[in-house]
Amino acid sequence: MQIKELLLQSPSQQTVTVKGWVRTKRVSSSVAFIAMNDGSTIHNIQAVVSDGVVSEETLKLVTTGSCIAVTGILIPSQGQGQSVEVQVTAIQVYGTADPEKYPLQPKKHSLEFLREIAHLRPRTNTFSAILRIRHALAFAIHQYFNNHGFFYLHTPIITGSDAEGAGEMFRVTTLPAINPPLTEDGKIDYKEDFFGKETNLTVSGQLEGELGAMALSKIYTFGPTFRAENSNTTRHLAEFWMVEPEMAFFELTDNMNLAEDFTKSLISYALENCADDIAFLEKRLLEEEKMKKKEEQSEMTLSEKLRFVSENTFERLTYTEAIDILLQSKPHKQGKFNYPVAWGIDLQSEHERYLVEKHFKKPVILTHYPKDIKAFYMKLEDDGKTVRAMDVLFPGIGEIIGGSQREDDYEKLLQRTKDVGIEEDSIWWYLQTRQFGSAPHAGFGLGFERLVLFVTGMSNIRDVIPFPRTPKSAEF
Repeated sequence: MQIKELLLQSPSQQTVTVKGWVRTKRVSSSVAFIAMNDGSTIHNIQAVVSDGVVSEETLKLVTTGSCIAVTGILIPSQGQGQSVEVQVTAIQVYGTADPEKYPLQPKKHSLEFLREIAHLRPRTNTFSAILRIRHALAFAIHQYFNNHGFFYLHTPIITGSDAEGAGEMFRVTTLPAINPPLTEDGKIDYKEDFFGKETNLTVSGQLEGELGAMALSKIYTFGPTFRAENSNTTRHLAEFWMVEPEMAFFELTDNMNLAEDFTKSLISYALENCADDIAFLEKRLLEEEKMKKKEEQSEMTLSEKLRFVSENTFERLTYTEAIDILLQSKPHKQGKFNYPVAWGIDLQSEHERYLVEKHFKKPVILTHYPKDIKAFYMKLEDDGKTVRAMDVLFPGIGEIIGGSQREDDYEKLLQRTKDVGIEEDSIWWYLQTRQFGSAPHAGFGLGFERLVLFVTGMSNIRDVIPFPRTPKSAEF
């Protein structure tokens, strides 16, 4: 039985066996108190070993980090913080951990240090809580879409197209790094490669997702995506997970309605099903906040921030209206923004957070961005300047969702591909869907790690994925 279940049992002198890793051991008056955890819950269970019950040789092997199984009687706990404990009758040591070498001793470790030992950090309270919340959110995503008539579509990891048109992609090749085959004009001959053409790791499953929506009406993808951006920031990863629904017969307003309901549902699920882990992370965050200057401290606790999003109607306005607000803002007039504000710019996180946290004090959905700063597939408005795009902005995060109504007019889409330099031959299949039964459709992408970042209250995206992939770092 897992510790999570055991802690809910009513003690009636039943014999139980508990397996897990030792968090701490202390000895008082010849009685050993062992705190154990198996990862099923943030809470430990205490195993009490009376003098003489277990050999001294065995007890010496029980140190922080060792893996053991204890058998004993489940009794009411005499200590605080738990209702039951185990009165030990036997201990089996599965694996020892030399206290002179084991890096996770019972003390506070910095997040930077823990990133260096990502193979062990899930054993800490902080990271076990994050990973349980990550699981719960992933489950809630599948549950939400299943309950709303969506089909889960598996889109390819290896692709010959660039959904964003950004060119920052990881190349996939079997050609030799030294002396690859060349064409007559001296370029690499990808016809000799495994797939017979140049291929990359996907930056998005969206384009293929649209193909599915044109047959199944409502689909979603949920998988890893890759960006070869040299971005050493707290908000970027080279490998991350994206949730991307695509819906036939949806227009921009339908898309916004779905994005709002979807995110509220996920956060409500976490509040309901991850209460203990959120409470632990909230306490941790409060301790962290005390170290900051007063003006830098958050006005809300973690759970308050989550309820703030799940219970508030999202504010909706156009990009143009947002620019006007920013131009009239005190930070702009006083020169406190690090980046300039003008119509046509790609909004920075500081601009997005001002709108959410200072001006509206609620989540925001921005629409109708300039076409020149958005992807080629977004539906062009009649003004010829803006597209039916939408971004969902959250407090502390900025953009958490990006989406749009997709261009369903063949001629307009073809012209946009030419404008941004995408070769028609590379996405002939995508263009063809606009020739055979085209329909209004829309979709969006939710960065899964940014969602986990928001729900856990962590400040660095490298701490919400088990093994972060970043520039110059691909350990584990």
